[in-house]
Amino acid sequence: MSSENAIKNPHELLERLNELHPSDIAYSLKKIEKESEDDFYYVLKEIPDEILGEVILELPDNLREDVYTLLPSQRLSDVVYELDSDDATDIIQEIEEVDEEKAKEVFEGLEEEDKHEINWLKRYHEDEAGSYMQTELFSANINETISDSIKRLKEGKESDELENIHQVYIVNNEKKLIASILLEDLIIFDFEKTYEQIINEHEENRFKPFVVHDKDHIDEVAKQVEKYDLNVVPVVGYQGILVGRITSDDILDVIEENATEQMYQLAGVNDDFEHEDNLLNTAKKRALWLFLNLGTAILASLVIGMFDKTIEAFVALAILMPIVASMGGNAGTQTLAVTVRQLALGEIDFDNSKDAIKKEVFISLANGFIFAIIIGIIAWFWFNTALLGLVIALSMIINLFSAGFFGASIPLVLKKMDIDPAIGSTVLLTTVTDIVGFFSFLMLAKLILL
Repeated sequence: MSSENAIKNPHELLERLNELHPSDIAYSLKKIEKESEDDFYYVLKEIPDEILGEVILELPDNLREDVYTLLPSQRLSDVVYELDSDDATDIIQEIEEVDEEKAKEVFEGLEEEDKHEINWLKRYHEDEAGSYMQTELFSANINETISDSIKRLKEGKESDELENIHQVYIVNNEKKLIASILLEDLIIFDFEKTYEQIINEHEENRFKPFVVHDKDHIDEVAKQVEKYDLNVVPVVGYQGILVGRITSDDILDVIEENATEQMYQLAGVNDDFEHEDNLLNTAKKRALWLFLNLGTAILASLVIGMFDKTIEAFVALAILMPIVASMGGNAGTQTLAVTVRQLALGEIDFDNSKDAIKKEVFISLANGFIFAIIIGIIAWFWFNTALLGLVIALSMIINLFSAGFFGASIPLVLKKMDIDPAIGSTVLLTTVTDIVGFFSFLMLAKLILL
């Protein structure tokens, strides 16, 4: 829903709830809250429990905190009850961060089965696959007939216990995952046969499931889901026992979070603080990176200071210096962005880095020669000095070479040292391109022009 289509009238929004997706309702609520907090709270109270949980999860972090504060504990318990186990756990944990006592009250208002599921999922670390899985799924014993399992599926759908079912997971008596059959395949089989008969009648790997383990890192799971175009993936625990499933919507959230975090880190800002209302905290976090950048800028200035006599003799150097630094910085940033992204996607690593570095150096050198000719000619005619054109042309080639080499090498080295390449690469690269750019330009000027 675009900003033009957002429903800013609270009464109109309530009238149209049935025709709107929870994300559209959340978007309209965000607009209403900007106009009036009272209207925001009024609409919030009137949204049915069946969809309120999904709406809350679509709201920005700061508004979710307001919701947890505004709504009474019993209402929040009713909302959590309507959600799948993974989403219910997320909300309980978020309430704990806002008000631990209230979270206990909300938790105590749930049924015992829901409490058990939430406690089970809370055991997992936030980066583990288990923390993203939901325990609601459609499974069948290998000795069960298709007919009997379909009846259970029908009952589960009618009671709203099961949603987004794509396949049936076949387990043995110990709950170990044996096979996975798509529902579109299931409907063509003889419903009176058992799953064991169906599996035995087909080739060995026909129904072999793609699985992840509950302790796997969620980023690795996301890569596998992307690679194999999966809508849902079963999660197994100890000895291959089926414990849950991860759906594509959760994987999309992981991918989006990682991309956002990477983008923020490359820019030197902290994702956690960017969504805070406390402007002072956000400013402090950004100031730390700016302070580090100030240090690198001083280093570059010290390099320039070494050639003060050269600059005094040729004032044109001061005019042209920013061009060298800017071109090197931009070329390095391009290489850096590509390399960091490839590392995140697992397309390159330290062991096969030579080809990646060669490729980026070649591209940078090719661009270096092209722009060296262009800026060399411009400088020649601008200041009527052919040698000045030669100086900046050679410096351009050197700086773009270093931009390509270090733009590809720095992230790889940081990754090898178990440091997130998205965090420190930008500052290091800026330092290198500035220092190499200024030093090469001014040193060549001193040698050639003087």
